[in-house]
Amino acid sequence: MKYHPGEVSLAVKRLQHRHHRALSRALAPLSLSLVQWDTLRHLHRNPDASLHDLAVLTFQTDQSFGSLATRMAERGLIERVPGPGRAVRHRLTEKGARLRAEGQELVDQVVESSFRDLSPAQIDALGDLLAIALGPDPTA
Repeated sequence: MKYHPGEVSLAVKRLQHRHHRALSRALAPLSLSLVQWDTLRHLHRNPDASLHDLAVLTFQTDQSFGSLATRMAERGLIERVPGPGRAVRHRLTEKGARLRAEGQELVDQVVESSFRDLSPAQIDALGDLLAIALGPDPTA
């Protein structure tokens, strides 16, 4: 079957939208939104990340991420610590680390369910094709 690039683009967007809905439902019992879990995931991978770095990683503006970080700190999920100069760094708390790990199990289940009809070779091929389509990050 031949696909037009616009159809492929729409399919990627539909899959992303399906993941967002399913992930939001899966994370709800942990009282986490998808963006909160994504923040915990990025902090796990990037300890001491700045507010700006986390905003970029989670597709937020600095202002909206600042509000999110404040709420997450108030819930005891992350802590804000002074960095060099006026910089503020962020770290996972014990509670945040626990919820990140619990959420990761749920996220893995949702994503694996989406790709259950693809072979490992097809998943690798899809990953390779998306990496080619994305190319280098122009903002890096």
